[in-house]
Amino acid sequence: MYNASDLKVGKKFIMDNAPYEVVSYAQKVMGRWGSIINIKARNLLTGSNIPKTFSDHDRFPPADITNTEYDYLYNDGTNYYFMNNTTFEQVELLKEALWGAELFLQDGDKVLLQEFNGNPINVNLEPTCTLEVTETPPGEKGDTATGGKKPATLTTGLIIQVPLFVKVWDKLVIDTRTKEYRNRA
Repeated sequence: MYNASDLKVGKKFIMDNAPYEVVSYAQKVMGRWGSIINIKARNLLTGSNIPKTFSDHDRFPPADITNTEYDYLYNDGTNYYFMNNTTFEQVELLKEALWGAELFLQDGDKVLLQEFNGNPINVNLEPTCTLEVTETPPGEKGDTATGGKKPATLTTGLIIQVPLFVKVWDKLVIDTRTKEYRNRA
């Protein structure tokens, strides 16, 4: 069991029969009366963030979360299909369970699925991925003085802002946390 004061950033715990991960943590010491713990926690089933306040005497069980490597196979628009690399078992996740990770998935990618009590609940992405530009307008000659940006559509359908020198078929490194261009691959 975790005390509320143990719920540091990154800890996973059970609250209201659902797994949560601590996103932010602040503690205010009240002298003889103990501490007040303010956290922001992400529900690992729904992806929603909620603020919570606890006493330092509140206790929570740890969440049984494991990461298992899967291959991304394909999607049918609403369901995304993955195959376990060791058991070759196939599982499916609804698009809503991916929280936007589907914008970075390409057929055959190796991904880590978070599992709660043995059931896959969401995808853990690498911090960056490489995607190819399928559509972007040409950059205007002489527009580089202002460090201009233009929209680019990538192979997965993701649309991001890129520098003017980027062309169709360029492979780009994208930050999966911020959905921003990092550099050319």
